[in-house]
Amino acid sequence: MRVDEFDFDLPNDRIALRPARPRDSARLLLVDGERMSDRGVLDLPDILRPGDVLLFNDTRVIPAQLEGKRGEAGIGATLHKRESLREWWAFVRNAKRVRDGDVIDFGQGVHATAVQRDEAGAILLAFHGAEPVETLLEKAGQMPLPPYIASKRGTDDADRDDYQTMFAREAGAVAAPTAALHFTDRLIAALDARGVKRETLTLHVGAGTFLPVKVDDTADHRMHAEWGRIDQATAERLNAARASGGRLIAVGTTSLRLLESAAREDGTIAPFEGDTAIFITPGYRFKAVDGLMTNFHLPKSTLFMLVSALMGLDVMKAAYAHAIANDYRFYSYGDSSLLLPERG
Repeated sequence: MRVDEFDFDLPNDRIALRPARPRDSARLLLVDGERMSDRGVLDLPDILRPGDVLLFNDTRVIPAQLEGKRGEAGIGATLHKRESLREWWAFVRNAKRVRDGDVIDFGQGVHATAVQRDEAGAILLAFHGAEPVETLLEKAGQMPLPPYIASKRGTDDADRDDYQTMFAREAGAVAAPTAALHFTDRLIAALDARGVKRETLTLHVGAGTFLPVKVDDTADHRMHAEWGRIDQATAERLNAARASGGRLIAVGTTSLRLLESAAREDGTIAPFEGDTAIFITPGYRFKAVDGLMTNFHLPKSTLFMLVSALMGLDVMKAAYAHAIANDYRFYSYGDSSLLLPERG
């Protein structure tokens, strides 16, 4: 499909620069088949059924945004995927000033050597010393806010909490699974009382999620790989819940992509550990997911393509037009939607 089919006009003032406070006070657009209704995140227990399962990504965002120097040249690096214990691939600003073998000083005693480049221009950085790389990032790094927020304001201390979900356990992401930012202890308690189940899986979200689609046709776009895991016990519980009539509702596109990567052709879920570069566009046959809770995405982005694959492009264009006309807040810190496709 042509990428420009996924374009729409978004007023600049719809981009949320801070999250709703409290988190669960965000609005929620319910899209049930072709029907739309304006709700709130706190309405989830009323919308979902006993036996439904919410799937959360328990990845934890690391402060993966680094500013440094190579000689006198300013160098910015955003880590996006671990290669080994001390090596990370990074998107680098001012990369033309960096050659293989150069050492970049990121301050606070943190140094890394540029090892090599990949076909897309990312640079493999090898961090010096014996301290864990995560410890080094805590010293010198900042939270990697999405560019549509970072271009409008600086990162501050509030973002260290705001850009982390209540489920964050496994360090390794450089972008938050933002659909889960809306959840709080009181919302979880209400969902428990309703009989809605929950499971966690892990997908370390990479900075590639922010990269624009630069081709004209979706068939020519290549996704960056991200590492994920679903263990045996979790897979068995999910299969049992679905067999007993429960719906699997992914909280965020990251959970959805991992679940579909692990799904067999018959819709059952297998244990999974490794990289996935699954790219979901209209025409994709969903095997395991029965619904999706997700924020509102960028025009012409891979994530808007994904929700269009789930619900239909015309439905999603109508839903986004409704959201814009009714002042919903967009992107990572914005409002939410619950997408429940009709199943034939």
